[in-house]
Amino acid sequence: MKKITLLFMFIGMITLQSCTVNEDTDNFDNDTISEVWEYNQNVNFIPNNNFSVLLPFQHSIFPSDMVLVYRLSDFDNGNDVWKLMPETYYFADGTLDFGYTNDFTQNNALVQMIGNDLLSLPADLRLNQVIRIVVVPGFFGNKGTEIDFSNYDETIEKLGLTNKPIKKISL
Repeated sequence: MKKITLLFMFIGMITLQSCTVNEDTDNFDNDTISEVWEYNQNVNFIPNNNFSVLLPFQHSIFPSDMVLVYRLSDFDNGNDVWKLMPETYYFADGTLDFGYTNDFTQNNALVQMIGNDLLSLPADLRLNQVIRIVVVPGFFGNKGTEIDFSNYDETIEKLGLTNKPIKKISL
């Protein structure tokens, strides 16, 4: 009788070990939210604001999240051209002419222009800028997914935001 009980226990153990749990093998965690916020037409870099603009977020982000800041720099055949900050421009001799920098907290992003004689720059580089903030979940870099963050379209695609609405924010 002990041998039969032992045999049933052994079969039961094998049966229980064959149970599997479906694990998410995608490179995207569907429990975490990526978002895009667009600040349009009222982002002006002028002396009155020390050539800097504070962009408030719609809500606080997690401390582990990363924020990418893009500036609408041009149009190409009807398509937007977005440049990732920091963005720098140099004189022919290699010295800094001007650039855009940013930093962020859980509640906002500060975007600044830096450089020499910013008032002499054309108005289309200082006034009515369109800025997009992309919130990237902090864990995303640990998933083994390589993203060229300088490429806005690739970033949006990898984060699963291609068909999601962009929240437009007026300052």
